[in-house]
Amino acid sequence: MAIGALSGVARAADQTWQLQPDGTWKTLGDDPQSRYVLAVAEVKTLISTGKVAEAQAALAKLKADYPGLAGPDLDAFAAAEQFYARRKWDSAIRKYDDFLDKHPDSWLFESALERQYSVATAFLNGEKRRVLRVIRLSAYEEGATIMQKIADRAGDAPIARRSLITLARSYEQRDKYLDAYEIWSDIASRWPTGQMGQTALLEMAQSLHSAYKGPLYDHSPLASAASYYTNYKLRYPEDGKAREIDKQIDMITEQTAYKQYSLGRYYYRTGDHEAARYYFRYVADTWPGSTAARMAGAWLKMEPQQMVEQARRDRKPVHKAVDVTGRFLDKWFGIQYVTDRMRRGAADADKTPAPAPAPTEARQ
Repeated sequence: MAIGALSGVARAADQTWQLQPDGTWKTLGDDPQSRYVLAVAEVKTLISTGKVAEAQAALAKLKADYPGLAGPDLDAFAAAEQFYARRKWDSAIRKYDDFLDKHPDSWLFESALERQYSVATAFLNGEKRRVLRVIRLSAYEEGATIMQKIADRAGDAPIARRSLITLARSYEQRDKYLDAYEIWSDIASRWPTGQMGQTALLEMAQSLHSAYKGPLYDHSPLASAASYYTNYKLRYPEDGKAREIDKQIDMITEQTAYKQYSLGRYYYRTGDHEAARYYFRYVADTWPGSTAARMAGAWLKMEPQQMVEQARRDRKPVHKAVDVTGRFLDKWFGIQYVTDRMRRGAADADKTPAPAPAPTEARQ
């Protein structure tokens, strides 16, 4: 019998079921306790799907039908809901924070986190916050802070994982790869095994690889990225082969060698030929099979006057270049991995919990 879960409650045919702590399902009858359980589940579902008006009506009905349920936690949550319904996001977040701090054992605890998640998602996606009722400013940093607080409150609960994944993806979209790496590292520490541990390991490698901006910048992320790629290949050999991890490692080798080659080229442009020869020799000896080694070897074979003329023609490194052997170069910077990651993320969407609707749906 197929059963669709609904906040711990599910329906199949004409029967209603409740998920028990031991993982089994129990049929709910028509007794007062069963009706109460179903009413609570429906309130939570309305909140998690962003249906503000319906959720408020259901809360009011629940409070009227079960007066014993009314208490400071329900009042605090309802106060936050009023700000949420009026799209006063900053005030709503503060009210939800106050509720979460004071009522950690409330049955509405997860619902408050869902509300905060929807506001944070909107902030990360460009929703502005209103200042002095007129000025609208970016709220991205506030969104990032809210997501991190949700994860810290929720521990290893599903919403914590969802919040961290959303935050990491948002950093990637803004080219903040080192920040994304920190979030994936946090995810890996919380869920080190299973599908999530595997995904986090790969994402850490890709984030560090994408953080490399080119030979004019620090290349230290490359070594760590190579280490994560190698670890991934060893732990998940079949998937590593399917994802062509060896090609990523080879690319890092080429990028690292090219970084050192570019230093030699710099010293030739400044006239320090001895230092330049040192770097060219270092590249040729350390990465003998790389393109940069072939380029360095070509420099080392030149006569002094040829070197001066070549250095004059080659004053500025560019994103796309032709080396001294005439070979066209590209993809030395790692930035192509953003597209690769997003394409893979779409393919794996069924493995990632779907986010709650953004609070723009609160207009209904």
